[in-house]
Amino acid sequence: MNMLTKVTPEAGDIQSLSTKFSTRPLWQRAAIIGSPLVLLAAAATIWSSDPSPAAAPAAPTVTVAAPIERNVNQWDDYVGRFEASRSVEVRPRVSGQIVAVHFTDGAIVQKGQLLFTIDPRPFAAALAEARAGVATAQSELSLAETNLARGKQLLGKAVSQSTVDQLVAKEQTARAALAAARARVQARALDVEFTRVRAPIGGRISDRRIDAGNLVSAGDSGGTLLTTINALDPIYFTFDVPESLFLKASRQGLEGEKGQLTEIRLQDEADYNWRGRLDFTDNGISQNSGTVRARAIVPNPNYFLAPGMFGNMRLADGGSTAALLVPDAAIRTDQARRIVLAVGNDGTVTAKPVETGPLVAGLRVIRSGLTKADRVVVQGVQFAMPGTRVNTRVMQVRPTETDAAKAPPSISPSASQATLAAN
Repeated sequence: MNMLTKVTPEAGDIQSLSTKFSTRPLWQRAAIIGSPLVLLAAAATIWSSDPSPAAAPAAPTVTVAAPIERNVNQWDDYVGRFEASRSVEVRPRVSGQIVAVHFTDGAIVQKGQLLFTIDPRPFAAALAEARAGVATAQSELSLAETNLARGKQLLGKAVSQSTVDQLVAKEQTARAALAAARARVQARALDVEFTRVRAPIGGRISDRRIDAGNLVSAGDSGGTLLTTINALDPIYFTFDVPESLFLKASRQGLEGEKGQLTEIRLQDEADYNWRGRLDFTDNGISQNSGTVRARAIVPNPNYFLAPGMFGNMRLADGGSTAALLVPDAAIRTDQARRIVLAVGNDGTVTAKPVETGPLVAGLRVIRSGLTKADRVVVQGVQFAMPGTRVNTRVMQVRPTETDAAKAPPSISPSASQATLAAN
């Protein structure tokens, strides 16, 4: 049995609908026919009509400033270590027993200050014996002189010339023996003096290596080490100069020039508080490291600086030079180059490649790429796109020393730092 049955309208139903439509008033029949047409026409009109234009967005506002021109002192950066200007190992010059220690470990000592005492009694006895030898030699010399004088008086009578010559030789021998006895006295007196070990230089002393009661031995190489002393005022700051900076200094006529100003800061300092002068430059470049050893001398009256401390040093790059300065926030990186955004007179933003230098007083040195007349975007850089138009608000750039101390160092092969030159 087929479940699908075709439904067809009855003829009577169609005739009934036609009769009802024809019997309606004219205005109802017009409304029934015209309403769909009106809706179609309205839809076509809405579809074909153009949309109303949207309002254009307002141009962003950025802050611009002209670069400032200042004279700056350029510096080269180095890392080095402090060393004692002089260092001495204190060793005894005579052997014996330590009977006293006269200093405090780690104290500041002056040149000639008594440090140790060695038992002086054996050396005092030796000195007394040497002095007795001098008395004996003087007696023998007096006898020889008397005999010589008597022999000369009897020469040709009871004494021959040969005897007189022998008496002259004895007199000279006695005189030499006296001189030797006196030298022994001086040597024994020095031994007595050496029992009091004194500081050969002034500076900070280390701890004692030998306590009282111990025996010590003398000697240039095998002598007992008693303590060490480092001279700290002034103190040395040693550092290595890369070959590239050495060549640059050589071309500028600064290589090996003593007296160049140096400034040093310690690891926990933000400012360069320590001043010094270049004191020494080595006479060759190391084949292993490709650097030249150099040294600065730094005053250290309070003995605050100690050997072994690390420090960051900047060395004057040779005089002052005029430079343009802009805020570091205005520098942008475009792949491998650095750019700043400048705004023209018509408000159009352009990107200008620049060569940057070090930070000075919170501002970045611009070596090339800008002029004093340029208007650089310093705030709102993210809203300024090259080729677009912007509204500008003008401000004045001012250096700040505090920002310079906190700013990170510049990555630059030369003149890695700079400071404002005195007007």
